[in-house]
Amino acid sequence: MADDLGDEWWENQPAGAASSPEASDGEGRGDTEMMQQETAPVPALSKKTKQPKECFLVQQKETKEDATKTRKRRKKKITDVLAKSEPKPGTPEDLQKLMKDYYSSNRSVIELEELNLPDSCFLKANDLTHSLSSYLKEICPKWVKLRKNHNEKKSVLMLIICSSALRALELIRSMTAFRGDSKVMKLFAKHIKVQEQVKLLEKRVVHLGVGTPGRIKELIKQGGLNLNPLKFLVFDWNWRDQKLRRMMDIPEIRKEVFELLEMGVLSLCKSESLKLGLF
Repeated sequence: MADDLGDEWWENQPAGAASSPEASDGEGRGDTEMMQQETAPVPALSKKTKQPKECFLVQQKETKEDATKTRKRRKKKITDVLAKSEPKPGTPEDLQKLMKDYYSSNRSVIELEELNLPDSCFLKANDLTHSLSSYLKEICPKWVKLRKNHNEKKSVLMLIICSSALRALELIRSMTAFRGDSKVMKLFAKHIKVQEQVKLLEKRVVHLGVGTPGRIKELIKQGGLNLNPLKFLVFDWNWRDQKLRRMMDIPEIRKEVFELLEMGVLSLCKSESLKLGLF
């Protein structure tokens, strides 16, 4: 009878059930391990995957800000250096060097040597102690006699070249003590058409011209200005604008100046009929 009950008990057990206390203990350990796996802190892994992304984004933002601050510091430093640097007066050697640097890429060695101007064609440069009137009186002490003998139209005796129309007006106002009764003409493009300037040069005798190299070039091209009677060519060399740039520090102005020199100025200098001054 006991055997029958035992057989009946075995038959009623579910498939895979433990047959002994040892098996039951094994099943308990399996359940414990499963519970531990289910309760394991899975979010810790997600934190590890997100953390590098957050660090990377913060680092990239700081790098951009640092770069911007660095650029601002550099600009301020350059301005401070220019503002604190002592101004040095221009010399004929400065002009000669700029010419060589400008033409070195497209001229041969022989052609570069031909650009060299004799020392005799240069007037005494401004040592930064002169006003425009006092400088012009020093380099041209016989101006009154020269202007009285000048009667050719479409020409001037003296050209003063500067970087802008506003600067030209300043120079005209500052040379009152020198010019006297001389006829002065504005040779720049602002508010003045080139055709009007050509007509004025054809109608009357002009002694002094003050303007920009671009407009002077255009007047020469259109036949409104003849350079042969020209005796003095003065560059507004040492003056600096709000950005502390001299006339020849501005690429556009420097290019126009050298193009103007090639339109007959260099040949007149070599023949010693024209003198160059650096104010």
